[in-house]
Amino acid sequence: MCDLAVDDDCNQTGQILAGLLDWPQATFASKVEVNNGELHVTREVDSGLQTIKFKPPAVITCDLRLNTPKIASIPNMMKAKKAVIEEVEFDSLKIDPSKVSIVETYEPPKKKGGVKVKDVDELLEKLQK
Repeated sequence: MCDLAVDDDCNQTGQILAGLLDWPQATFASKVEVNNGELHVTREVDSGLQTIKFKPPAVITCDLRLNTPKIASIPNMMKAKKAVIEEVEFDSLKIDPSKVSIVETYEPPKKKGGVKVKDVDELLEKLQK
């Protein structure tokens, strides 16, 4: 799970989910390993790195350094355009829909456009409003 939110990026999603599920959690993971069925999660803390160990299932939220994005090559992009996406029937997934409920859905409010300022004084004035 990536712990980013469209509202204010306040790092609550993983912790709340872990609490609701009553599962162990690790936040800001920068490295995840599985050893003998146990999760070893290295996470960044104020004083450096901390490694915690626990058994799954668990909720792990990641640090931005966990994944190094790879840029697809043009030939691979062309292959992806031709790829067939298989449709799967919901019933074949063996998910109990009674355990899933949608509480609310809505679009986030539209963002206001920015404004240009002529100097630092005007910027400070706008920031103090």
